Amino acid sequence: MDGTLVDSEPYWIRAETELVQSFGGNWTHEDALQLVGSGLWASAEILQGYGVDLPADRIVHGLTEEVRGLLAREGVPWQPGARELLESVRARGIRTALVTMSIRSMAEDVVAAMGFDAFDAVVTGDEVAHAKPHPEPYARGAELLGVPIGGCLAIEDSPTGLAAAMAAGAVTLGVPHTLPLDDEPAHERWASLDGRTVDDLAAVFAAARTGEHA
Repeated sequence: MDGTLVDSEPYWIRAETELVQSFGGNWTHEDALQLVGSGLWASAEILQGYGVDLPADRIVHGLTEEVRGLLAREGVPWQPGARELLESVRARGIRTALVTMSIRSMAEDVVAAMGFDAFDAVVTGDEVAHAKPHPEPYARGAELLGVPIGGCLAIEDSPTGLAAAMAAGAVTLGVPHTLPLDDEPAHERWASLDGRTVDDLAAVFAAARTGEHA
């Protein structure tokens, strides 16, 4: 979700910066990059190391509420082509799952803002035992869809997300946003989702299943 469907990383970085600074610490853009794609509770542990003297649960829920507020006040910044491609996928009757390490409340905000029936299932970071890069979130998504993971194509923007999808056994498509993906294992990489079609996705899936890796 974050970085693939929605350009929410600047909102997260603003929330993290304000939190660390409220405890007298310093949080740079480079510091923030180490959290991209990670589970929120793992991120909370890192923030504690930067001086945030709060329990992990309070950090997670505080950051989430701040980002939810920014989305409500300043709007949902959709990634170019993401919503359009997803809507065309749904129009073709293809089952979809959202697999995000954000918690359920924020995921529901974004899903509601889509404006159409976007997902058959949603997997969130507060509902799995292991966060990305562990394969559990993607394995759970396939289970909820009632399909084998090998029949799924995962679109990811972060190395952590790609690692989770690959470990689970999905076909993986990397679309970089905040972090480069050039050296990350993936079946295919695109610069953007803008202008892409369902047929383009089908071609990636077919190539991966016939052994043509990027």
